[in-house]
Amino acid sequence: MSNSTLPLVVDLDGTLIKTNLLYEATSWFVTRHPLRIASLVRWMLGGRGVLNARLAEACVIEAAVLPYNDVLVAWLFEQKKKGRCLVLAAGSHRQLAESVAQHLACFDEVLTTEREIDLTSHCRRDLLISRFGEKGFDYVGSSASDLVVWQAANHAHVVSSSQRLISKVRSLGNIAEVFDIGSPPYLSSMCKALRPYQWSKNILVFVPLCAGHRYGDEANIVQTLLAFIVFCFTASSSYLLNDLADVADDRHHSRKRYRPFAAGHLSLLHGWLIWPSLLFLAFAIAILLMSPAFVGCLATYFVLTTAYSLRLKQSAAIDVLALAGLYTLRIVAGAAATDIPLSFWLMNFSMFIFLSLALMKRFSELKAIRLGSADRIRGRGYGYNDANIVSGLGTASGYIAVLVLALYVQDIHSAELYRSPKFIWYMCPLLLFWISRAWLIAHRGEMHDDPVIFALKDRVTWWIGACVVVVFGLATYIA
Repeated sequence: MSNSTLPLVVDLDGTLIKTNLLYEATSWFVTRHPLRIASLVRWMLGGRGVLNARLAEACVIEAAVLPYNDVLVAWLFEQKKKGRCLVLAAGSHRQLAESVAQHLACFDEVLTTEREIDLTSHCRRDLLISRFGEKGFDYVGSSASDLVVWQAANHAHVVSSSQRLISKVRSLGNIAEVFDIGSPPYLSSMCKALRPYQWSKNILVFVPLCAGHRYGDEANIVQTLLAFIVFCFTASSSYLLNDLADVADDRHHSRKRYRPFAAGHLSLLHGWLIWPSLLFLAFAIAILLMSPAFVGCLATYFVLTTAYSLRLKQSAAIDVLALAGLYTLRIVAGAAATDIPLSFWLMNFSMFIFLSLALMKRFSELKAIRLGSADRIRGRGYGYNDANIVSGLGTASGYIAVLVLALYVQDIHSAELYRSPKFIWYMCPLLLFWISRAWLIAHRGEMHDDPVIFALKDRVTWWIGACVVVVFGLATYIA
């Protein structure tokens, strides 16, 4: 069957590429022009053809970095060498489909959705029959909507991991090649996109409880646990939105291109449905069970993360200040949830230490492009020559955080909370060592581009953390 000489028609969305160009264009437009949502709705009301045309005019989709089904592409080139006529059939606009065809340079013809033709399902079947005749073509598809086209084709080639779909095509009696979609299980990909390992950052909501020595108050513990859960939902919602906004840039990154949305393992449509659902759940819990002050902190956190995802991360200096602010907001939210007064020293220490980590994150990315061939970080406001100043600002910020801690030891309020506040001073050399070591590792190009992930996996960090706990225990209980 695979030796057929009939024209070979290949579906584009979800088959040749692991994503959907209409979803790609819509996501690109929404994340770059959030204030023009009304225009998008108006185009949708005009029909699929109008929507495709308007989005194609407004969007930039890079065909070279789209997630292709590599096994299928290799097979298509084999068929091309045998002299077969290859036809690309797309439900998206001709401009977008032809950019894919030009990139691969193996298709003889491109059929697309136009204003008067909706090239989907039955319409696609009718068009192919009118062009090539009943059973006059072979067809490569990947979804249940292609069943009517496979039925009219001479040979059916399937790109899917669904045994149910493959069985349905097999029942037609003309199945030929079957290609695995090449994606991990859906739940595994979704779990990766939600980034549960990043929930460790939300432990910061417990800081006011511990710093205020209220860890024996059951009501405060319950409220802090609720705050932690709500922030986990909100953070995952924000990570999904961030990945949707970053899809185009992530595909140029050596590691981030394997993120579920960038790699085509998850549909962009699913992302746009799930992130607001998680956000709604988080705010529902907060409004029903938490204080108005905490709801205000949560709203501020989400607004800032959204602004960061859509705009702020593209501006040098502003982006790292925003990241440091997001960490500090978790501490503020923990205080709001328990009505524990915030310490002036704690707020200053938090801002400086997390500014140092944010700058370390950017420096690691700049170090990576120094080792590569690029001269700028895509989607960020930094270039190759900024590495030295970023490093200087980061180390200075980290050392200032230690200075704030040292000054806190002499503050009159520390004597009210600790029996022997002088023990806290021993945290200073511990933190100086950790910050200096982390920046040395970053300079060597061995730092993960997220310092928090580095800290979670670093054995030395865990030992230092244990020492810090011991120091606080001595300061609290030893007279």
